[in-house]
Amino acid sequence: MATDLLQPPASRRAWRPRRVLVTRAARDHAHGQAIAARAAGLGIEVVELAGNQVRLPAQPDERRAYAEAKATLAVVTAPPSKLRLQPIAPSADWRVDLAEGCPAHCAYCYLAGSLTGPPITRVYANLEEIAAVLPDFLGKGRITSRSRARAHEGTTFEASCYTDPLALEPLTGSLSALIRHFGAWDADVQLRFTSKFADVSSLLDLPHAGRTRMRASINPPAYHRFEAGTDRVAERLAALRAMALAGYKVGLTIAPIIVADGWREAYCALIAAAAEALGEIPDLDLTAELITHRFTPGSARVLTNWYPGSDLEMDPERRAEKRTKFAGTKFVYPPDLMAELKTFFFAEIGRVLPKARILYWT
Repeated sequence: MATDLLQPPASRRAWRPRRVLVTRAARDHAHGQAIAARAAGLGIEVVELAGNQVRLPAQPDERRAYAEAKATLAVVTAPPSKLRLQPIAPSADWRVDLAEGCPAHCAYCYLAGSLTGPPITRVYANLEEIAAVLPDFLGKGRITSRSRARAHEGTTFEASCYTDPLALEPLTGSLSALIRHFGAWDADVQLRFTSKFADVSSLLDLPHAGRTRMRASINPPAYHRFEAGTDRVAERLAALRAMALAGYKVGLTIAPIIVADGWREAYCALIAAAAEALGEIPDLDLTAELITHRFTPGSARVLTNWYPGSDLEMDPERRAEKRTKFAGTKFVYPPDLMAELKTFFFAEIGRVLPKARILYWT
């Protein structure tokens, strides 16, 4: 295959935090101990906290506080609220969180403004407790459990709502553990995760039993400037191909769809590259999820402080205002542009990737 998007990844950006903070409660769990040991083995400073509060020293400005937080991994326990799973429309029936926060530096990050405090990445040590509650939610969702169009997916659990679990996998092993759990779970279920990273080497030989779907979160290479600290789209597509060949269900998360000069040509090339990457794979089970760029007043304010040099458009005057389900405000593309985008993507995916099932547009 000719395109350079299909070349094997030359290198992967494995995240290495400067410090790992381990709470007292996290040290009571074997999984938490294993994460700390793995970090220490990589030469990362591991700090055992006396209690369960995660705090960093005060910094003189927000930019410095951001930098210190993004260089920190905290090993904590998921609070009881995380064990009461929440619906996660339109992706899946339920949200299952392995972590909160992400090491990437995306200028459009939807977590900005929704997470409180400095953006420290917190990973959960009580993985066995998280896995233990999953059967309580079997068959009780409303997205796939009761959907005529998606009922064949079974009860679905989304693991990448508040994090990118693949980015953290070399340090945590949490994603591998959950894939094994679903592989051994004799039920009509599916684990789902999406990622902007590409190191799937530890996942390829797992006994997944076809109950996990990986999606690559992709955008045209020209927009990579908005996704600092992530792997290139070429690497993500190569990883997705490797996962499909290993028998995993796979998908494309085209997100966020950004309207900029030349967007039609850029997304045509992206969809063509995805089609080439996934060509000649027997029994390919492929989905597509399409998410347009949106922001809230809070996220725009936070992101502007975090990434002052970004040229990502976040002008409320050029957007339509919508109310969220929590009575907040978000800004999306105007209705006529949304209709144009939807028509384009549905037609192009249908033409170039006819095997792909489009799960939703938002």
